[in-house]
Amino acid sequence: MNLSQTILGVTFENPTVLASGIWGITAASWRRVAENGAGGVTTKSLWIREHRGHQNPTVISTEHWTLNAVGLPDAGPEKAREEIGEYMKDKPVPLIANIVAGAVDDFVAIAEEIVKLSPDFLEVNISCPNVDDEFGKPFACSAPDAARVTKEVKAVSKSIPVFIKLSPNALSIADVAVACAEAGADGFTAINTVGPGMAIDLRSRMPILANKVGGLSGPAIKPISVRCIADVYKATEGKLPIIGTGGVYTGEDALELMLAGASLIGIGTAIGDRGQDVFRKVCEEMNAWCEKEGIKNIAEMVGGMHKELASRS
Repeated sequence: MNLSQTILGVTFENPTVLASGIWGITAASWRRVAENGAGGVTTKSLWIREHRGHQNPTVISTEHWTLNAVGLPDAGPEKAREEIGEYMKDKPVPLIANIVAGAVDDFVAIAEEIVKLSPDFLEVNISCPNVDDEFGKPFACSAPDAARVTKEVKAVSKSIPVFIKLSPNALSIADVAVACAEAGADGFTAINTVGPGMAIDLRSRMPILANKVGGLSGPAIKPISVRCIADVYKATEGKLPIIGTGGVYTGEDALELMLAGASLIGIGTAIGDRGQDVFRKVCEEMNAWCEKEGIKNIAEMVGGMHKELASRS
């Protein structure tokens, strides 16, 4: 069974990728993820200057969902240069560098810094509120704003493909994807966390998270992820690769996202429940299912739902 995927000239030995978040923040942790079977790794969100994030408690989790209000902490470009530089010395699997900002100029500035380190892809997190917007609306919720970020980052990305990380909170994720594609996006990551959501402690009658609200991830959001991926794939006619994230815990979860249109599968929250070797476990489960069904190449699964629907119409 061939689990490898070649995306925009970059080969992943299998489709699983560490999603950007709280699990992978150093070169050592990225290598550890690769040793545990990941086909690729994504950095945490990188800012143009130090960003402190939120106070504890920042995470609460149940068997069904996780609320995360870490707040994207980052030590700034110097630390990014140190960690990415160290990882790139003997890069075991492809590296996706996630960048974030609250203003277009800052997106450009951090992109220029990170491009120098030669990651395989840039992943542009546009879910942060736009500080130039009158109401602080996230770039990801506005097709024109998302397109502007895409165009400006593409102008400085050189030969490194740019993936735009889309939000399920957009009124139409398909419209945002089309606008970004027209502005030059090379691919998408779908989706970011859902919400925000809130959890309240019954005894104190207070929100459990210090920030009161946080992004929702985990098994509960998988159906939303599947729908969003399907919408983006259909809207862009399957021409741009998608890194599908959101609620993936098993090999069958991963295959479902691939049928919706994902070429690679981001895994994050599941690490806390299934262990750091969840990537190897998911690949083994994907392999077992595909062998049972006579699938010889995992690429056959990408967009399979759309092809099936077309054949029945």
